Amino acid sequence: MKNIIYVLTLFLALTTFNATAQDIMKSKDLSTIKVDYLSDDELAKISAQLKSNNATIDQVESMALSKGMSQTEFNKLKIKLNDYEKKNAKDGGKDKNKDGKLKTGDKDSEFGRKQDKIKNEKIKDSLNALIFGSELFDNPTLNFEPDLNLATPMNYVLGPGDELQVSVYGVQEYNANIPVSVEGKVSIDYVGQISVSGMSIEAATQKIKAAIARVYSTVRSGQSQVSISLGKIRTIKVTIVGGKQPGNYSISSLATVYNALHLAGGPGKNGSYRNIELIRNNKVYKNIDIYRFLVKGDQSDNVSLKENDVIRIPAYSQRVTVEGEVKRPGIFEMKKDEKFSDLLNFASGFNEFAYTASVNVLQKTGKEFKVHDINESEYNSYQPQSGDVFRITKILNRFENRIKIEGAVFRPDYYSFTEGMRVSDLVTRAEGLKEDAYSKRARIIRLKTDLTTEIVNVDLGAALSGDLNADIELKREDIVTVYSILDFREEYKVTIDGEVKNPGEYEYFENLTLNDLVVQVGGLTGSASKRVEIARMIKSDAIDDADPKRIELVELEITADNNEQVKNFVLKPFDVINIRRMAVYEKPEMVKVSGAVTYPGKYVLANKKERVYNVVMRAGGLTSIANLDGMKIKRPIKEEQIEQLESINLNLEKKETFEQKEGTSVESNITAKDTLKSKLSKKLRDELKYTTIPVNWEKIVKDKNHYSNVTLFPGDEIEVAVYNEGVKVTGNVLLTSEIPYRSGKGFKYYINSVGGVDNKGWKRKAYIIYPNGKAAITTSFLFFKSYPKVEPDSQIVVPEKPEKKKMSAGEWAGLGTAFASLALLIVTAFK
Repeated sequence: MKNIIYVLTLFLALTTFNATAQDIMKSKDLSTIKVDYLSDDELAKISAQLKSNNATIDQVESMALSKGMSQTEFNKLKIKLNDYEKKNAKDGGKDKNKDGKLKTGDKDSEFGRKQDKIKNEKIKDSLNALIFGSELFDNPTLNFEPDLNLATPMNYVLGPGDELQVSVYGVQEYNANIPVSVEGKVSIDYVGQISVSGMSIEAATQKIKAAIARVYSTVRSGQSQVSISLGKIRTIKVTIVGGKQPGNYSISSLATVYNALHLAGGPGKNGSYRNIELIRNNKVYKNIDIYRFLVKGDQSDNVSLKENDVIRIPAYSQRVTVEGEVKRPGIFEMKKDEKFSDLLNFASGFNEFAYTASVNVLQKTGKEFKVHDINESEYNSYQPQSGDVFRITKILNRFENRIKIEGAVFRPDYYSFTEGMRVSDLVTRAEGLKEDAYSKRARIIRLKTDLTTEIVNVDLGAALSGDLNADIELKREDIVTVYSILDFREEYKVTIDGEVKNPGEYEYFENLTLNDLVVQVGGLTGSASKRVEIARMIKSDAIDDADPKRIELVELEITADNNEQVKNFVLKPFDVINIRRMAVYEKPEMVKVSGAVTYPGKYVLANKKERVYNVVMRAGGLTSIANLDGMKIKRPIKEEQIEQLESINLNLEKKETFEQKEGTSVESNITAKDTLKSKLSKKLRDELKYTTIPVNWEKIVKDKNHYSNVTLFPGDEIEVAVYNEGVKVTGNVLLTSEIPYRSGKGFKYYINSVGGVDNKGWKRKAYIIYPNGKAAITTSFLFFKSYPKVEPDSQIVVPEKPEKKKMSAGEWAGLGTAFASLALLIVTAFK
């Protein structure tokens, strides 16, 4: 079975590659594979091979089937592999090795080198978030973890816990992973123990090779070679004092100072970033300044650590704050001899909006605060003091040499101002006047010394012709406006309505004619007549009481065939043109006949007075199965009629007032009203899409002028019911059913035939709907009830009783109080 799995694994991994992989599979038979017996380890191997070769299970389907695997087994393999990969992802695929198995605590490099898995949890450095350098210890991508894939440094010092890979190859072969013992020695078969602790990897390699050469003669003769590399790296202990998380840390022997500082969360609340001490053998081995790395990228302080090293983070000596318009505001630590220019360098310099001529400093004295200004010339000499707050402000939102021109020039924009500049100079810079420029007058909006504004008028034509008196000298922040003659013109419109393709309002142009406008709107419709009426505005400076006319009417004739008129009429602004409709122009309208007629279908209304009898006879008359009492007309209701019904006042306001007196909230009444209107709207739209007009066919046959022979409208549908001897009983009855019609049986018979009414049924309000759409209700006089007559194919409906509101305790109490008051009045009256 293991051999088969091995073959399948190779097959799945290599099918998408080259012909060599296919050659491997030529002699293999996959018909005996049973997916149900595959273990998780075997699935892991298949998954790993697919991923390593960028192949998917779907890509190998055709090849697997061609090698004898059944479609059923392949589908099982696909499902099982997908389930395994989902489970693997939930279990944390990052903690699994290439074979899909969970790692046991070792971290492997691609060279086979191992490092014990070190778990040193750190917290986010939110307390020092504003301090320059704190971001170095918050970013997980800057953990400074040693790269195990790099070649072993030649100066790496061996110690207990390291492991060496010793290999002899050539004529003689020998391979072993040999740990360095706690005594600092390695033990090699047939060679003996060799002390390597404290030696560099380079020195230890030479020592081991010499020892092996004394035993293996082929090594001495050069027929065999010796290779020694670092197989497993030991873990060392270091101590960090003054960090965010001080304590002892287990780290890789390849780790550096920055890696250890990152694990400790960086310096503590008052920790220094500029004077960190690396203590080795009870002496300060190196002073570390993190700013060298942050500002210059200099990693000379990031030295390797050794067993029992101590990293001491003392308290800072002085810190200052930089606020405002710098590229990197924050809190910075300063050394004794550093100047403001160094601080500015730490903050990456001024940003583009900074005022750089001077900087405001808020300083602390022994008793109070004081403010000091640093000029630009002092940046290289001023020495910041602890607690200083440097505030860099924005430049002023104003211009020292700006001027603007707008309006009818070719390049309206802002331009630089120079002393002695005149209007003609600015117009020249703007590429001159446009053709529509108004040359009689231009305007200058000028900013006065007290920041108020004034208007200066310019004779633009004279200024451009060389008149120095008109060519006014400009000032900073002047805004010159050149008017356009188009700005003085009123926007004229004309309106065209009636039988044209696109009626509406259109822009008026000089010499616009009626023919031009008709063509512009797409021409006339087919129903347009030759009559055209034009309404024209009357203009006059005086009011003529004798002439009450408000407009002038002009009547014309137009040829509808070519959209032209005999005389091309010139329009004026605000004319209103109406193209009249032909006196007789109606498209054929249709009605529908359905049910028990000889030729059901749609029929065109032949005239405006087309009646029911004529259309039914055109449809071939009634068939033998037609129900003469079951003819009706269904007439569609227009959308606006439904909207009118929806907006009917249902007297909810009166009900609302009564309920408010009874203690019901206004909100509940409004909600009830909205709900009722919503229900009505839905019912109207679902059920009242058409009205029903009953038709008495027998009366129509006898008398064509009978009122049932109604005039039909477009969209009407004449329904002729098929004769049905049943009677439907619906509503609040025990059993909704259809009972065979029996002559002489009354209303109660059919209700009793379905078990009677249920507990919500309102029998005395029951009604009947006849086949032609008419309805009749139950009537009563004194104690006598009169039920409507039942006919075949009719429908009896029993409605639901309205809910009765029970009186509350307060209402009963009020009623009792009223009776007591009434009794008291009666007794008092008799006394």
